[in-house]
Amino acid sequence: MASNRLACHDCHRIVEPDEEMCPYCSSTSLTEDWAGYVVITHPEQSEIAEKMEVSEAGEYALKVR
Repeated sequence: MASNRLACHDCHRIVEPDEEMCPYCSSTSLTEDWAGYVVITHPEQSEIAEKMEVSEAGEYALKVR
């Protein structure tokens, strides 16, 4: 279930709840307190990816607290 997943404070990537470290940026700052979910498939063509400063496809949290 998506609500149990964690978000990285640093890169906003969504990770599985059993992760202790973000597999994308190696940060250990993960939280359950996040809102908004976006899947970016073509970051080079995405206005949202540009605003979020995202250059890789993936699942992201819009707001991480």
